[in-house]
Amino acid sequence: MHKPRPASFTLCGRLVLTLSALAAVGVSAGCRSTPAAAPPAVSADTWASVDGRNISRQDVDRAYRRVQDPTQTLSEEETLTAKLNLLNDLIVQEILFEKAAQLKLEVSPTELDAAFNDTKKNITDEAFQQELARRGMTPAELREGLRRELVAQKVLSQEVGAKVAVTDQDVSEFFNANRGQFNVAEEAYHIAQLVVTPVREGQQVNRKGDDAASPEQAAAKVQMLMTRLKSGAPFGELAADYSEDPQSSPRGGDLGFIPVSRLKQAPPPLRDAVLNRAPGYVSVVSAGGAHTIVLVMEHEQAGQKDLSMPEVRERITQTLRGRKEGLLRAAYLVTIRSDAQVVNYLARRLVESKGKPPTLQLTPPAAR
Repeated sequence: MHKPRPASFTLCGRLVLTLSALAAVGVSAGCRSTPAAAPPAVSADTWASVDGRNISRQDVDRAYRRVQDPTQTLSEEETLTAKLNLLNDLIVQEILFEKAAQLKLEVSPTELDAAFNDTKKNITDEAFQQELARRGMTPAELREGLRRELVAQKVLSQEVGAKVAVTDQDVSEFFNANRGQFNVAEEAYHIAQLVVTPVREGQQVNRKGDDAASPEQAAAKVQMLMTRLKSGAPFGELAADYSEDPQSSPRGGDLGFIPVSRLKQAPPPLRDAVLNRAPGYVSVVSAGGAHTIVLVMEHEQAGQKDLSMPEVRERITQTLRGRKEGLLRAAYLVTIRSDAQVVNYLARRLVESKGKPPTLQLTPPAAR
């Protein structure tokens, strides 16, 4: 699956971090790379513990302020569900950061400077400072969030990405088993979609069970998803987690190759979102309070393709690598979490109280 940064995105999108980076800012002050000699005290504000290092309610609140959409109105239960998901991300991120220390993986000042400067690329200093202020962040906090994100990426690159191999035999076997896929009878576009509707469905529609229930929630959800895409989040992962189309969500929103003749029969906004668009182009098609985020993945002309064509071999290689890496990544994250001593106190308290939420008033930011 491609990870595009289309030209159609707004420039301020470069300031948006991935969830792990935002989460890192909230946790970094409360967690250390070396476990404490004795278990820390557990108070009502201790929401989780990872190998003896606490993640506090304040850590989650700080991260939540930086990822929430201020225009979205959520119920107390919906807010707490979002925080519970964020807390889980913080737990995994902290485990990865500890793993990096064991592997002696670090981020160099040059790497950090490059990542920091990329967030400011093509925007003015004033716009950059305004965006930081809107998210309640300082430049130092942004740098720390980026550092922890880059460290986590290095762990996954070494422990997962470097161990995935696709051989020539793998490619040949896939081509021979799927030869029909490479006989393009008509010019076609390979597209993926991420659907958001303004009504709650009667079934679970995605991995996270996230389902907008009103036009306002749907609009806010689309804005959040576009922000995540602008930060480089994989389209397929977001579609699997958030798309409200139960047919395509399990496939990461992948709709396969659609012939041009069929696309020309689609409603004009959807047709124009695909035809004559380059791979990597992302747009939002909205109608009746529903929204479809469309990604153009590939464009193929008619004709029989074979393994002598570099683009065919590359397509198969990337498909197989994505499958293998996705499986290994999921297994690796499950393994390192099972090896860690994790206690999610917030989840435990919710179960014990039969879902009665604690007070969710945000902790005010500390004075600077």
